[in-house]
Amino acid sequence: MTADDSGAGPREADIAPRETGAARSEGDPARTDGGASADGAATRTGGRTAGAAAADGAVNGVARADGAGDAGDDGDDDTIAIRLEQLILGADRRYTPFQAARSAGVSMELASRFWRAMGFADIGQVKALTEADVLALRRLAGLVEAGLLSEAMAVQVARSTGQTTARLADWQIDSFLEGLTEPQDSGLTRTEITYPLVELLLPELEEFLVYVWRRQLAAATGRVVQAQDDAEMVDRRLAVGFADLVGFTRLTRRLEEEELGELVEAFETTAADLVAAHGGRLIKTLGDEVLFAADDAGTAAEIGLRLIETMANDETMPELRVGIAFGTVTTRMGDVFGTTVNLASRLTSIAPKDTVLVDEAFAEELGRMGEAPVSEADAKAAAEAAESGDGPLPEYRFALQPMWQRPVRGLGVVEPWLLNRRT
Repeated sequence: MTADDSGAGPREADIAPRETGAARSEGDPARTDGGASADGAATRTGGRTAGAAAADGAVNGVARADGAGDAGDDGDDDTIAIRLEQLILGADRRYTPFQAARSAGVSMELASRFWRAMGFADIGQVKALTEADVLALRRLAGLVEAGLLSEAMAVQVARSTGQTTARLADWQIDSFLEGLTEPQDSGLTRTEITYPLVELLLPELEEFLVYVWRRQLAAATGRVVQAQDDAEMVDRRLAVGFADLVGFTRLTRRLEEEELGELVEAFETTAADLVAAHGGRLIKTLGDEVLFAADDAGTAAEIGLRLIETMANDETMPELRVGIAFGTVTTRMGDVFGTTVNLASRLTSIAPKDTVLVDEAFAEELGRMGEAPVSEADAKAAAEAAESGDGPLPEYRFALQPMWQRPVRGLGVVEPWLLNRRT
């Protein structure tokens, strides 16, 4: 939650990035032409502010902005952190938050809202910002002034970009550092090899980030323009599914932390690959659970069963259960909300291990699409009609079996259906 959400007003002690002791890099999706900052310095991050590489955290990272530190190893580490920051940001620290806002022609109040939305922490009036921060403020404010975005929408853009890229940067740094923990053949320490490694990776990762973002933007835009009406652009009918590892809490007590991390990573990777390969979208991962969505029930059914089958064939994985519901879903900032999502979650919690449970609306949608008979009587009638020449023989992919109705907390009585492949 940002200041505008909580009711807290902006302070003059402004904002810089939340720092974790590791260098962070972000692509600037708005700049795709490799442009330079206003003073000619290359802008690698389009607004990720200074201090992100400080070895001992945000406070020391800002206080030692001139590169001076205590004698000994800490001072050396700070110097390397500052050098890494300059490499990643492509510019030196020049502005306090107030100076940056004034240079961008933006009020301090609006600048604070943008910075907080991007996840940057308050730093007071420390000279920690670069020309890239000024340019980022100028861009967002310019979109508002031109009427392309409302102020609230601009804050949402800043928040969604900040949240997504913060997680991406953390993941990338964690992965790189893990690779650097092994002894180096060159005899260099991890600190000594970090700078040249980042120097080599930074331009490649930046270009790759922009490429993936453009691809995802094209796909998302295509889905929106295919909507049948304006209301469907926000509230759409989708199939939403959860896949949950059974007994994960017990596993956390039995496995070592490293083993648990490897299991979660393997699960998330497998699930993400299967969802993408079969035409779905991975909405988010929650450690022992993944949330996915698909535009039609047939795609979601295939994904759910593939997940069960793949995990069942992996002896290192615990059992899995999947719940899928179909209906109106509200999409916002890459996430999904609504009764359909809640129902899918409840179905997952009551599903037996290694099974897929779906709701009645999902079963009806599969039947309407000709993917599954709603009952065996329907299947028999269709087969008899085909034999008499009154129609083609249906090629059902899935089978549905009604289960006992049961009350579900917050949703009343629901009728789950067991989903299987039709043999």
